[in-house]
Amino acid sequence: MSSPQAALSVDFEYFTHLPAYRGARGTTDLPAVGLDGVTSLLDAFERADATGTFFTVGEIADANPRVLRRIADAGHEIGSHTQTHRHLSEISESERSEEIETSKARLEAATDSEVVGFRAPSFDTGPDHFGTLADCGYEYDSSVVPCRSIPGWYGGEHETELPSPATEIDPAAPAGFAEVPVSVMPGLRLPLTGTWIRFFGVRYTILGMRLLARSGIPPVLYVHPWELVDLPAVEGVPRRVYVRTGDYMRSAVRRILAEPFEFVTTGDLAARVGSPPAGTTASKSTDTAPPGSE
Repeated sequence: MSSPQAALSVDFEYFTHLPAYRGARGTTDLPAVGLDGVTSLLDAFERADATGTFFTVGEIADANPRVLRRIADAGHEIGSHTQTHRHLSEISESERSEEIETSKARLEAATDSEVVGFRAPSFDTGPDHFGTLADCGYEYDSSVVPCRSIPGWYGGEHETELPSPATEIDPAAPAGFAEVPVSVMPGLRLPLTGTWIRFFGVRYTILGMRLLARSGIPPVLYVHPWELVDLPAVEGVPRRVYVRTGDYMRSAVRRILAEPFEFVTTGDLAARVGSPPAGTTASKSTDTAPPGSE
């Protein structure tokens, strides 16, 4: 019997890209905080014989194209995380298009491969999100989190948990465009990873993965390279950003990848939209609650 599939994706941004850092009183002179975390992630993926998707901020490719080539050469998918990690709902239509188009071009130039997947910073999307992405040449999105409303964060808008046609999220979405939602804990309906793995611990994440697999839902997880390094103390950055970063997260990633799943790219899951994996019987979680950062 084959193992259930899961996706461990990476939102490849630096510590200095965080809204929590940009709004802080202090600063750091350290460059590219989080870059070393990529090495830890690549090593963990290699040991587990797993692949993942690195949703990457385009300006990282401008400054460090070699690291993008290294990720692509290791067999991982490169997706876009915008050009500068700005919240899409807070900028103009022309600025949104520039963030989305420019990042795709920069990432493709750095890796000599096509970029078809996108994830919005903080899961914050603008008007006609799917249409804009499709017009720019993307084929799938992974910016939906079907979690309860989290004050000051996100959530409360969506229920879709399986990789699905984007028209299930927005009836006006282009035909053929796919959405790969990020996973939440059944019942509790909080995200399984990101800050939540550090708040609740890796056993919380692994339990959620197993529960989702039993319902035929492939777990879609995400981490950040900066979470795997020792962060500089910066005045005004909330304490929650520092919780269990460094050694704990490096160990957590290894434990997740040791679980009996076939870890594939987010693009692999998007490509299966309309053709559920063998053995999948559920179209949604059987424990669906009413719909309601990093």
